[in-house]
Amino acid sequence: MKHRLSSNYIRKRVIGVMGSASGPMSEVAMRKAYNLGRAVARSGCALLTGACPGLPFEALRGAKAEGGLTIGISPASNEEEHVERYYSPLDHHDIIVFTGSGFMGREVTNIQSCDMVVICGGRSGTLGEFAIAYDQGKVIGVLEGTGGIVDGLKGILRLIHKPTGSRIIFDHDPERLVARLLELYEETRDMEKPFSQG
Repeated sequence: MKHRLSSNYIRKRVIGVMGSASGPMSEVAMRKAYNLGRAVARSGCALLTGACPGLPFEALRGAKAEGGLTIGISPASNEEEHVERYYSPLDHHDIIVFTGSGFMGREVTNIQSCDMVVICGGRSGTLGEFAIAYDQGKVIGVLEGTGGIVDGLKGILRLIHKPTGSRIIFDHDPERLVARLLELYEETRDMEKPFSQG
């Protein structure tokens, strides 16, 4: 039996929050991440993170406070490894996918599983996720005022010069960022995105 996309089917959209799991995080950044999660849940989208602590976990908490659906993509093979090797939380997740692929392998699954991606603070791992999302032509939101690589992304974008179809929004306000992301996603989701390598 051949399956086709149904014009009547509406899948719940997934917004991924990628950001600082450790290192310095300001109270302002943590509050913004929490409010970001609340805004994602109120929008009717599911929230996806790398099942890690830090700013993504704050977003997860915010989403659950609003009754949202939360998904974690773990680098671990099982719950025990998730907690004891990766020092990561289990609570506030509705679903955890145990990839067993470590941090680097998990990043691709994180981004592939999202319709839209938000960058919130972050260091080298988040920079890798941003690069994957950009190369895949994703709609990307950048939550300004959260520190980390967020402070340098405009400069990085000026150096890339690579047409992938990715569209990027910068905003200080979590709720407005989510609203703008959804609007841009609806505008662009039927457009062809050019494939590029390298």
